[in-house]
Amino acid sequence: QVQVVESGGGLVQPGGSLRLSCAASASTFSINAMGWYRQAPGKQRELVAIVTRSGTKTYAASVKGRFDISYEDSKKTVQIQMNDLKPEDTAVYYCKVVARTPPAFTLQDYWGQGTQVTVSS
Repeated sequence: QVQVVESGGGLVQPGGSLRLSCAASASTFSINAMGWYRQAPGKQRELVAIVTRSGTKTYAASVKGRFDISYEDSKKTVQIQMNDLKPEDTAVYYCKVVARTPPAFTLQDYWGQGTQVTVSS
């Protein structure tokens, strides 16, 4: 089992910035990708940004140019810098880890508990 722990989040005014961090840990595992998803009230969970271990980054169109995701393999952490935040960015943000674990080493998704981001004046 992979443990996923998020930090960051909070209340910020429109136009402001926040940084979310996520750390993955387990006794034995191999990370394929780490990323961030978000879920606003009454809406489905959606991709915000994800980065593969090889460094390929994918962003939702709504955040491209404003958010920057980065992955540090040595620490098994992913961070997302969120700039020029808008009220529509308000949501619970979840970290996802795509990893292989014993005994089968098949790819599985592991989720954090979520952290609230509120953009409001």
